[in-house]
Amino acid sequence: MKSGAQLIRTIGERCRVCYTCVRDCPAKAIRIAGGQAQVVSERCIGCGNCYRVCSQSAKQIYDSRDDVQKLLASGRRVAAIVAPSFAAEFADLDPGQVAGMIRRLGFGLVCEVAFGADLVAEEYRRLLEREEGSRYIGTTCPALVAYVEKHMPELVPNLAPVVSPMIAEARTLRRLHGVELAIVFIGPCLAKKVEADGGGAAEVDAVLTFIELRQMLEAKGIRPGPVGAEDFDPPHPGLGALFPVSRGILQAARLVEDLLTSDVVAADGRPAFLQALNDFAAGALEARLLEILCCNGCIMGPGMSVDTPMFRRRTAVSQYARRRVGRLDPAEQAEVRRRLEGLDLRATFQPQSLPSTAIPPLELQRILQLMGKLAPEDELNCGACGYPTCREHAAAIYLGLAESEMCLPYTIDRLRDSLKELSESNAELASARQALVNAEKLASMGQLAAGIAHEINNPLGVILLYAKLLLDDASADPQRRRDLGLIAEQAERCRKIVAGLLNFARRNKVVRQPVDVTRMVDRCRRAVLIPDNVRVWVEHRMADPVAELDEDQILQVLTNLIVNAVEAMPQGGDLTISTSDTPAEVVLEVRDTGCGIPPQHLPKIFEPFFTTKQIGKGTGLGLAVAYGIVKMHRGRIEAESNADPARGPTGTTFRVTLPRRGEEA
Repeated sequence: MKSGAQLIRTIGERCRVCYTCVRDCPAKAIRIAGGQAQVVSERCIGCGNCYRVCSQSAKQIYDSRDDVQKLLASGRRVAAIVAPSFAAEFADLDPGQVAGMIRRLGFGLVCEVAFGADLVAEEYRRLLEREEGSRYIGTTCPALVAYVEKHMPELVPNLAPVVSPMIAEARTLRRLHGVELAIVFIGPCLAKKVEADGGGAAEVDAVLTFIELRQMLEAKGIRPGPVGAEDFDPPHPGLGALFPVSRGILQAARLVEDLLTSDVVAADGRPAFLQALNDFAAGALEARLLEILCCNGCIMGPGMSVDTPMFRRRTAVSQYARRRVGRLDPAEQAEVRRRLEGLDLRATFQPQSLPSTAIPPLELQRILQLMGKLAPEDELNCGACGYPTCREHAAAIYLGLAESEMCLPYTIDRLRDSLKELSESNAELASARQALVNAEKLASMGQLAAGIAHEINNPLGVILLYAKLLLDDASADPQRRRDLGLIAEQAERCRKIVAGLLNFARRNKVVRQPVDVTRMVDRCRRAVLIPDNVRVWVEHRMADPVAELDEDQILQVLTNLIVNAVEAMPQGGDLTISTSDTPAEVVLEVRDTGCGIPPQHLPKIFEPFFTTKQIGKGTGLGLAVAYGIVKMHRGRIEAESNADPARGPTGTTFRVTLPRRGEEA
């Protein structure tokens, strides 16, 4: 790869919040930031699991096609070395057709990496024979090597000091054809791109996946041709053709995975390779050689373009290996081995330092608490975040690899809280909307009252005056007195309505002065006539009784509320007047044990002229006036009531909340 290039990157607009790549990354090399999955190159081992499992095709692999095209156009002789898993990739073609198509791309040599695998297998056998007391981890899989170097550096001394088949083949061809030969590896493995970019940079110039190879063939319009005498260039392999199948190296090296001795143990696939490494590190395995592949064999590598089942791929590789071994020329093999005598197949590996992953227990506990994991039973370990346990998720958050929003239960709880807050906001909005409706009604009624009150008041005064004069002159006629009394009574009622309209329409300014609220309440209590069958209770619970109010206007509010409460208890009851406060507000409550207000009437009680009293008993302006006065003080007036005895004691509570000071309003 080009210097500084990233093997795997994320296409942001395609990445969804699914965390599948987090779940399938054995190295935990996926960082979630802003809901987007990003591959952390320093932690990545190139296994390609994230690329393979991404259903949205949001992972993009470094494209080596341009690098290979430049090599082919450079004038150098370029060799293509093809991984033995080609038999599974091109199962529908003859091997000669595959070699012929690759040659037509411009390659001077087309050879099989399986021969390098033969050399590596022999080296493993000699290593175990030579080092009887040593324990080794196979190094044929570059993703496995990268995992040990980055995430289990304590096991680096146990890595077998043998190159991979790719590097062995590259060294073979340079011994046979000269050091100027350029070499391109073609196979199913993404980690080979990193291997070629690192320790194998001097031997392999570029790496193509089978997917990229097919794209190049398609771009050039190269199709399979008739099979003639074409074949891969020598040297030809033997049992090394079995390498891409799990345990293929063991058969090629004539090593037996004996369950009695456990000298050799093989493992493949993400869960198995991690468990095998951990057991090896813990000393739970007696194996002298632990052969591991990160995939379920190279035939299942992420660079394969076919989607055939695994066992069909195994069959294709096995069939090709049988044919290849059956055609081996012993004389040719002996000559090649003579020319390769002394070929260096040694490899060295170095631990790669990563930031410390040690997490202070208190920090881990703090993060768990922030995620709502207050007790062990709160740690559901549901795996929705991509991590097996809540503690691993919390550790990833501490390391900057994850976000708390990845936790599904945490996100659901946050959503519930948000819905609750939204519901409360909607309730406040509905209350504000109702207040606006009431204000509009008050404004319209005020305009109406201002227009007609004065016009009606004068004629009403004349009617009332002459009715009383006639009443004085009609002492001898009882029927006439009753009629004139009715006229005077109704005229007086009209006068009170007009007076209420004038009070309602008058836009008095609030004149705030320091007022002792408790004394104001006591004064109002004495001013209102209370029937003998109504018991009055006054409760003062104020830390500071002084507030800046317009005393006359608030007295009018209290008077209206007390009169309404008394009229709601014609059979008697309890009237409670209470005061309380906070540093910023004072609260006045008038509570009765009367008949209550039906629920359907509660939203209308502050509307002008709305009343449930009998005709002649009320004008419907008392609460509207009180509402206007409270709003001018920038306060709130609220009512709670129960009119259904089945639900409990009946009665109504009016609560008036006022700012303590004018500037707070």
